[in-house]
Amino acid sequence: MTDKTRSIHGEWSSRFAFILAATGSAVGLGNIWKFPYITGQNGGGAFVLVYLLCVAAIGIPIMIAEIMLGRRGRQSPINTMQTLAAEAKVDPRWGYLGWMGMIAGFLILAYYSVIAGWSMAYIFKAFFGGFFGTDAGEVKQMFDNLMASPIQQIFWHTVFMFITMQVVMRGVKGGLEKAVRFLMPALFVILIILVAYAMASGAYAQGIHFLFSPDFSKINADAILTAMGHAFFTLSLGMGAIMVYGSYLPGHVSIAKTTFYIAGADTAVALLAGIAIFPLVFANQLEVATGPGLIFQTLPLAFGHMSGGWLFGVLFFVLLFFAALTSSISLIEPAVAWLVENKNIDRQKACVWSGTACWGLGVAVVFSFNVWSGFKIFDKNLFELLDYLTANLMLPLGGLCIAVFAGWMMKQAHAEQELELPAQGFQAWQFLIKYVAPAAVFIVFLHVLGVL
Repeated sequence: MTDKTRSIHGEWSSRFAFILAATGSAVGLGNIWKFPYITGQNGGGAFVLVYLLCVAAIGIPIMIAEIMLGRRGRQSPINTMQTLAAEAKVDPRWGYLGWMGMIAGFLILAYYSVIAGWSMAYIFKAFFGGFFGTDAGEVKQMFDNLMASPIQQIFWHTVFMFITMQVVMRGVKGGLEKAVRFLMPALFVILIILVAYAMASGAYAQGIHFLFSPDFSKINADAILTAMGHAFFTLSLGMGAIMVYGSYLPGHVSIAKTTFYIAGADTAVALLAGIAIFPLVFANQLEVATGPGLIFQTLPLAFGHMSGGWLFGVLFFVLLFFAALTSSISLIEPAVAWLVENKNIDRQKACVWSGTACWGLGVAVVFSFNVWSGFKIFDKNLFELLDYLTANLMLPLGGLCIAVFAGWMMKQAHAEQELELPAQGFQAWQFLIKYVAPAAVFIVFLHVLGVL
């Protein structure tokens, strides 16, 4: 693919910049908050092995497809899909795939920023010694108090959204690229420091054994489907973020090679998070299958009773904040790009409009934990409803449609032109994107709907 077409929003300065940005989009709360607790719930090593296989067979082929579509279209996801549908001479309603991805990213950020706000609050709790000498009841009460306070949550949600929009407002090179060039290396450095600390915890070998020694008796259909779903979601697929980042990718850069680097880095962060967390859990005789409370209720207890816990508690929640920020800037970018392209406004105004709308929905999410906690839709509060709609319905459907469009609708010559793979490599990708990935995502989708 040549550089004849360029995005009006700019381009990444290099392949390395794109790798950092796309890895930042993929690396988020899912890697550091969710991966350790679902691994704990599903038996450890065998689950990790199934997860890695799913990343290779499902996540990577769909990511290659999404980046390819983005670079081919060179626009926001909505305009890209409309352009590519016209180019392929297929139904123009494929443009709705772009709409679904953009809306999914917007809805995710509305509640994601609230959780990111929790991590910011916990940075200060750790810094001021809030975990020191606490017992399980006190740590739980600390989290419950945060949930019950709309003022605290709205404050941190507002701060996080402000930081996110300040980065996005500065554009591709001046904002997104500059941010990830600092945040991603910092994230890896903090992770390595935490891993080194875990090695001295006295339970490092126990944590490593749990994480990497497979016990297949712990694996059942639900665990396999959980691994498959998480492999898909952890790469930020189906929400427009990777597609819009792909639209800023220079034409001479290999999409396939770059995708392998991104998937490898994303997986490394998830595994390093597990290596850092599980030895601390075992060293403090805590429960590995705690669930979502592992980060905000279990680890503060550990940090409050271990040598050096003050420093490493601060570092851990800074890590969580960095991971959330690198994802949040990619979640709002598709909406900003579309507003610039379609509404004839500059990037600053597009950021203010989209950021304010997202902030407002986030405030409603905050209320769902306290003053509106009794208000349920389909037996779910607003936070649970948005999480279910996006993670369980919109993203799998988006990923399935990306695979179908790239594998069956797009002209093979155009795909070959973008990917520039050797014949055998292209055939392998085509087989995975046409048959394996759609079937696997469809199975996850049916499981989510309760059909399987």
